[in-house]
Amino acid sequence: MYILNMLKRNSLLIALVLVTILFEVAIRATGHGSLFSPSNFTNIIYQNSYVIILAVGMLFLIIGCGNIDLSVGSIVALVGAVAGVIMVNNEGNIYMAMAVCLLLGMLIGAWHGFWIAYIRIPSFIVTLAGMLLFRGLALIVLDGVTINPFPSEYLKIFSSFFPAARAEAYETTIVVTIVIVALYLLGIIFSRLSKLKKGYEVEPMYGFLFKHLIIIAALIGSSLLLANNKGIPLILILIAAVVLFYAFIANKTVIGRRIYALGGNEKAAKLSGVNTSRLLFLSYVNMGLLAAVAALVCVARFNSASPMAGTGYELDAIGSCFIGGASAYGGVGTVGGAVIGAVFMGVLNNGMSILGIDANWQKAVKGLVLLAAVVIDVMSKKRVTN
Repeated sequence: MYILNMLKRNSLLIALVLVTILFEVAIRATGHGSLFSPSNFTNIIYQNSYVIILAVGMLFLIIGCGNIDLSVGSIVALVGAVAGVIMVNNEGNIYMAMAVCLLLGMLIGAWHGFWIAYIRIPSFIVTLAGMLLFRGLALIVLDGVTINPFPSEYLKIFSSFFPAARAEAYETTIVVTIVIVALYLLGIIFSRLSKLKKGYEVEPMYGFLFKHLIIIAALIGSSLLLANNKGIPLILILIAAVVLFYAFIANKTVIGRRIYALGGNEKAAKLSGVNTSRLLFLSYVNMGLLAAVAALVCVARFNSASPMAGTGYELDAIGSCFIGGASAYGGVGTVGGAVIGAVFMGVLNNGMSILGIDANWQKAVKGLVLLAAVVIDVMSKKRVTN
């Protein structure tokens, strides 16, 4: 019974490990190299940076009331188009352009939030309209053509490595990893002791050790791969900052607790004094902001602004959240789970691409994985109800 409970609590981590091993064996058996080559590992980080950023924003919408945003891919295209016009066509200041793009993303989020939170139009309808509207605006802004290249100064912000000198990459990456692992150990030990002191229920020691040993092993293994390539990508530092900030918001702040309360029971939250409409409005503003950040990352990665950029990104973000344990009913989900879900999607994408699996089959596989995640969530809710 204890082992079954442990496996259930850590099912996503176990699934990620098994899928990764499966792809590694298949890739080596077919002579396509390795999933864990240093260069490919860095490539996985770049390929999935936008998914993680979008998934974090989408998670807060799903937790808050089971809402989603179907327009994030189109927002990425429009914000990227505006960035391209300012930086490439008009040779504007890159930092001013980035500020304008972030502000544009927040305004788009506010547009959605107004109709959904205050006028109470269903989020599906509003964001579906936004998906069409902002994709059309992206085509108008770019006149239907792709523009490039972006200034090298801008590209360096998202494509550089720490440290800059490759000769120092190995030693610096190892030192940074030792510091991160030490801080992580101190954090989890302090958190567990604090909960025990306050009389809170904690997971059994075997489950605690199992989960965190896997995470620490993943941190060390990842750092070795990065150290043997070019060091720590700056985009990874940006992702880590976003994840840590929003994990803190979700777990340690009043706003985070109110978002969970909103998703658990909106009427009860409102009777408790929570301004549910404002909270929902701000959740969409936040989604717009993170979509703009993802847009800036994407145009730097592709070194171009395209009216068709961001196609399907909303599906990857939504899929990452549900695979990561977020409930379709709202009120349940973690930032860590969304990140693991995004990594899971990334490993699927990268592994199938290396194996040369047709893009249509890749979509089919991702669709089945997403359906399975939601079915498991719904069935578990029915079991609890019965």
